[in-house]
Formats: sequence, C-alpha cells, structure tokens
Amino acid sequence: MVSQPETSSSVSYRGPPSVVSRPSLSRTKRYNRSHVGGASYIPQNEFPVFSQSGDVEIIIRVTGGSVENRYLLHRHTLTRCSGFFEASTSEQWSKARPLLAGGNELARIGEHDTPTGSLIDSDTERGDSKRTPRKRWKYVLDMGKDDNDIPMLVQQDELRDAPRTKVQSIFGPGDDTMRPSSRSMSRSKGHHSQSSSVSSNRDFFRSVANLGSSTSGHHNSSSSTSSGLVTKAEQDLMRDYDNLFRTMYNYPPVLDGINVADAYVQCKSLLSLADQYDALGVVGPRVDHHLLQFQSRLWRQIAKYPISYLRLGYLAKSKVIFQEALIHVVGQWPAGERSLRTALPEVVLDIIEDKVDELEETVSRVEGRLFRLGLTTGRGERVTPQTNYLDWLAVSLFRQWIADNTAPQPPPPERRPSRDGRAPLPPSIPPLTSIGRAYRTLGSSQPVTYLNHDECKRFLKLTPEMYTRDNLRRFEKRIEELKSMARDIVRPLMNSGLELELSGSSKAAEISYLTCTEVGNRDLPWAIEN
Repeated sequence: MVSQPETSSSVSYRGPPSVVSRPSLSRTKRYNRSHVGGASYIPQNEFPVFSQSGDVEIIIRVTGGSVENRYLLHRHTLTRCSGFFEASTSEQWSKARPLLAGGNELARIGEHDTPTGSLIDSDTERGDSKRTPRKRWKYVLDMGKDDNDIPMLVQQDELRDAPRTKVQSIFGPGDDTMRPSSRSMSRSKGHHSQSSSVSSNRDFFRSVANLGSSTSGHHNSSSSTSSGLVTKAEQDLMRDYDNLFRTMYNYPPVLDGINVADAYVQCKSLLSLADQYDALGVVGPRVDHHLLQFQSRLWRQIAKYPISYLRLGYLAKSKVIFQEALIHVVGQWPAGERSLRTALPEVVLDIIEDKVDELEETVSRVEGRLFRLGLTTGRGERVTPQTNYLDWLAVSLFRQWIADNTAPQPPPPERRPSRDGRAPLPPSIPPLTSIGRAYRTLGSSQPVTYLNHDECKRFLKLTPEMYTRDNLRRFEKRIEELKSMARDIVRPLMNSGLELELSGSSKAAEISYLTCTEVGNRDLPWAIEN
C-alpha cells in the first residue's frame, strides 16, 4: 500500500478531482472591500458631480455660505437644455480659462469644442504642452443686493492652478476677497482694461432675469445669514435648482406626489426658474407628466383656480392643462380679466378673446331661436291672442322668463339716464357669467327647476276669470312643450370638453357657466409636432 504525502492543510476535501483542484481559484475573489482613501480609489463619474468628465462647476450657496450644493456638470448638456448656459459659455460671454497640463496659464484664446472627457485635451495628455487644453466654467449663485433682486447664477473667472484670488465674474467683481498671488498681480493691469465691459454684464443678465420673472420670492431676508439658519424660501430655492439640473440629466424631479396644491406650488416655482434660464423646453414636459398623475384632483383644482393653471399650462406647454383652464376662463369671461392681462402674454389673451367671440356668437344664435319659439293650434296656425289666448299666455310667460334670466341686472335708478336724458341701451350680448346658469337650466334633464306647478298657478291667478283646474292643467302642458323644444335648441351649449365632467366629479354639477368651448391643436399658443 502506497502512503499519501502529508499536506499542510488540516481540511480534507471530498469529491471528484476537478473540485479538489479549485480551492486556490476561489480564494482569489474579494467581497465587501472598501477603497475609500486608498491609492486605487476612483471618484464616481455620475450626477451631480461628474468628477472625470464634468467641465461646468455650479455652486448653489445660501445663508452666507454655510449651506451649499455643488454640481460638476457638462457644458454640452447644459447648452442643449438652457439658452442661458449656451449664451454665457459662448465666446462672447465666456470667461473660462484654459490650463496646460503643467499648470501654466495661457492667454485668452478662441474656444474649440472637444469631446467630453478629461479637462485636458488628449494631445496635452500625451505630453504636448503646446496644444489647447479643455476649458472649465464655474458658476456661483448670486443672491443680489436686496429683496428686489432675483437670485441668479453668475460666472466666475478663477484659476485652478493658482491660489484663490478675488472672485471675478463676467457679471463683475465678486464680494469674496482672498489673498492675491503674484501671478494674478502680474495680469491685473490687463484685466483692469476690461473692467468696464465686464461690470456691465452683471447688470445685463440680472435685468433680463428681473424682466422675465414675475416674482422675486426666492430671496427672503438677510436675517437668516447672520443666524446661520436656512429659511423656507432658501430651501425651496435649492430644491428648485436641484430639480432643474436633475431634469436636464433626465432624472425625475423631487416633487410632491400626494398633495396636488403643494405640487402646484413646487411646479410653478420650478417653471419660473426654468423660464429664467430659458429651459422650459426641458422642464415643461416633466411638470406636465407629474401633474397629470393627479387626474380628478387636478381637474377640481383647475376649476377653482383656472387663471393660475392657465399660466402654468402655458409655461409647461401642457395641452390638457391649458385646454382645461382655458374652457373655465372663457366660460366666466370677463371675470378675472385684469389678472389675466397681468399674468399672461398677448398671444394667450388673443386666444381667449377669439374663443369668447365664438361663444358669444353661438349664444346669440341660440338666443334668437329661443325668442322665436312659439306654439301652434290644432289646425297648424301660430298661437296669437286671437286664436288661443291661454296658449299665448304660456308663450308670453316662457319668453319673459328667458328675458329675465339672460339679461344683466339693470343699473341703479340714479345711473339709468344718460347725458341726453334717455335710458342707456342694454348691451347686445350680456356677460357670459350672467347667462350661463339660465342656459344650463334650459338644457337640464330636470325641467321642474323652473316654471313649475306653483309658478304656473300664481301666474294664472293674476287673471281670475282664466283660472280653473282644466285651464291650469292645459297651461302646464303647453309650458312643458316649450321646455322640451328649448332643451333641443340649447343642446349645442350643453356640450363640454372638460376633463372634470368626463371624470364624473360632483364638482362638475356646481358649475353654472358654459363649458362648451372647443380647443384644438390650432388654438394652442405653441406649435404641435405631428
């Protein structure tokens, strides 16, 4: 019997030879190992800090610098999504400073687009220090001088290879003062010659921001700066900027998904910021997608605040939200006209006025048919006081009800006479808000809501010789015939394009104005891609 040699391991292996021959291979795998702080650690190249390929550094700092968010993003992504970054990183406005591989400063030269990669050009990485390196841009949030200024990103001109000097920006010198280096002192004379044009850039971009934004509610007060506490307005500002950059990189923005009112406030603030940086084309679809998830809750909110949602739908280019709000606004015209002219551009007001004209024209046609509505006798003759006095009374009562409920309230007695002593003529078309309820009553499936039994009885009693049980029964029958014909005539006004009514919400039953306005793709203030 041949003895086996001893091994150093105390573990005996059983099984086929192929299994026994693998212990050394399985021991090469390593799990749960951390390289943090080690020489082999490579920073992650992902949002919000693309440490390997990012070339635009953005710092959102509030409360005197105690709280900040830092982003290192890509110029080619920001310029595709934002007109602001496209302009400010262009050759005309850009203050980016290229650096050689060895850290030597170059004079300002023309920009050359290079593929996204490291911050240094590929030829420079190979040791050719004479080639142009990649450029890097830096933006810092400027909160402004007072509450009237809108917080805005300003571009800083800061060298990476030298000690930090006084912050420079294409918008003018900053407020932070650092220890100047000898290199920065050597070029201070050349920089001073450009100071007049550089200082004007700050006022130019800030004036554009103040013009393009309706509110400046981001910057609350300076009391929080001294105390070091972040105010609610500053938290919202940092959230909006974070959502803006997340949207540019196709990440879902952090918005309230439970409370539709809070979601509206957040979406409105985000859209205002996107409008300030000319990025509505990217942010708008995200806001539209988020709000439409609320469905019936959103339709009820639009019915309560149509003017607010009309502006939001316009900024987000949301066809559904814009259409829903526009139908409410047209039906209640001229209610809220002053607010509409303040909050919306002329192109939207032109659409509203066109739709109001269309609705008034439809109402005029229906109204004319209603007043021409009449009854006929058994021989087919039109009812007159001579042919059938009782039926003529029914027609007279019905027309009087229409006139009383579709005409505006008469002016006070002291204002009735005009300058020439005559009473002013009523408007040709009464306000839509005063006639919507009347036409909805005429088109209702429950006609007992007007000219019911008690009203007919009181009317006939005004002529005692006409009041009998048989006459009352015949009178009510003829009134019902008029109601049925009127219901068919006003049917075009009963159509509705509201999502609120399609959803069967109880809120739709409370609407007293007309919602039959039709809004197509050609009625939108932006082009629809087929």
